[in-house]
Amino acid sequence: MNLVPEQFEKHLSISNNAITAIDVLAEHTSFSRQQIKKIMQKGAVWLSSTAQAGQGTSTQRLRRASKPLNAGQVLHLYYNAKILAQVDFNAQLIADEGDYSVWFKPSGMPSQGSKYGDHTAIYRWAETHIQPQRNAFLVHRLDKATSGLILIAHSKKAARMLSKMFSERSIHKYYKALVQGVPKNLERIDTPLENKPAITKILSITPCQNNTHSLLDIQLLTGRKHQIRQHLAKENHPIIGDRLYGQANKQSINLCLSAYKIHFISPFDSQEKHYELNKTFYPSLTPEQAINSTES
Repeated sequence: MNLVPEQFEKHLSISNNAITAIDVLAEHTSFSRQQIKKIMQKGAVWLSSTAQAGQGTSTQRLRRASKPLNAGQVLHLYYNAKILAQVDFNAQLIADEGDYSVWFKPSGMPSQGSKYGDHTAIYRWAETHIQPQRNAFLVHRLDKATSGLILIAHSKKAARMLSKMFSERSIHKYYKALVQGVPKNLERIDTPLENKPAITKILSITPCQNNTHSLLDIQLLTGRKHQIRQHLAKENHPIIGDRLYGQANKQSINLCLSAYKIHFISPFDSQEKHYELNKTFYPSLTPEQAINSTES
């Protein structure tokens, strides 16, 4: 009996035309053809092809098991049993605008996949669940631990247009964060991060439950990695549930940070677009969790 390692890679050079991906993988692995189809659908198989002269090699995910391959191509299998066994999260469609859609991404759901698979990523969820089905492209990201609104483009042209707007900061993003303690006179944090300008604007502070914590309304004016989390931790008011910059541990609740509002002028119809989650999506604590958060 052949035991499959928990993680391994295979890089298989194709020497014959018209052979299919599933035939190649069936020959070089111990997986059944049904298992191979599932592995491919989850995004763990890639195909490299020589591009046009002077343009190098193109490598893309390959999901169609019956796709005929050509001599000179290379088939890649990145197998990780733990990643492939991960359960899908349920993202919620907020608005379908044709060229793009707006989704609620729950905490724990990644924005993008890895070479080992992408079946739990928000863009893949959008690609397989929106009707009619369309390609899906990320134009911005939320941390895996952060919940909230995320835009997904449905064409390369739309992705370029929306990505440009994000880089130019013409798409305005707002967050709710539940932090330890109650910040005093905190309206703007502009501490540079990784030697780059970073600006976080605090719009309001609402004390909660005997001032043990507070709910902050935040506008993100720049987009550095973990910007809100780092800025609030540096102010000694870390976000509750933050295991990276705060005092939370593995037993703590999820990160209490949600991207609750986005607005911008649509490049597709020149209309003002406004998407906002209601209060049921805001981060909140039970009394018991509030007590525990101060002891983390």
